[in-house]
Amino acid sequence: MSSVNDSTTPRSQLRVGRLTKAHGLKGAIKLELFTDDPGRRFVPGAVFTLQVPTGSPWHGKKIELVELRWYNQHAVGFFKDVPDREAAEALAKAILWIDQDDAEQSGEEDAWYDHQLIGLSVVRDGVQIGTIARLEHLPAQDLLIVKTPAAEVMIPFVKAIVPSVDIATGIVTITPPPGLLEELPEEPDDDDDNVDNSDNTAATAAPETESEPQAEVDGAPGRS
Repeated sequence: MSSVNDSTTPRSQLRVGRLTKAHGLKGAIKLELFTDDPGRRFVPGAVFTLQVPTGSPWHGKKIELVELRWYNQHAVGFFKDVPDREAAEALAKAILWIDQDDAEQSGEEDAWYDHQLIGLSVVRDGVQIGTIARLEHLPAQDLLIVKTPAAEVMIPFVKAIVPSVDIATGIVTITPPPGLLEELPEEPDDDDDNVDNSDNTAATAAPETESEPQAEVDGAPGRS
């Protein structure tokens, strides 16, 4: 009988953390954790695939955790082959991924594999606007790339904008802010609406002709 660890078992990658910045002088790095179970994911000897820019010396490599510590409620990791602050700074903003069998459920709230989301219907106000084409994992946040009849749209994968993901029904509900999916109509310029036309009226009015001063009659002065 084959176990879930059999080499033929489909495997996916799960994003579990991000290295934020160097901590101290001995190669420690602060972590932002994307898992509710760090005691399981971040154990000594755990190996992570690195997502870094192609120009990074760490591109295409993996990294092994030596120890995870907590300082002032912040997770700090020590990794193999990261001996000093300079080496740690080269890993800033790297995203950590782990391999996981598809048959294994993460058991973590609001955590899905990419393949679970791709192809799901995206619904706004009860109306389907497109399907998820792919995901992009950026240092700051994940993006859902939604294919609509008009174009591909980037949706920040955050709770405020994507409040519901229902894998069973295949529906992702979004509540995007105005302007995210379509261009907002241009608002009329208030200055144009409130133009004072009095000057224009005065300018277009028939010019007044300058009258000749009234001549004095019988030596009497004219009216002033």
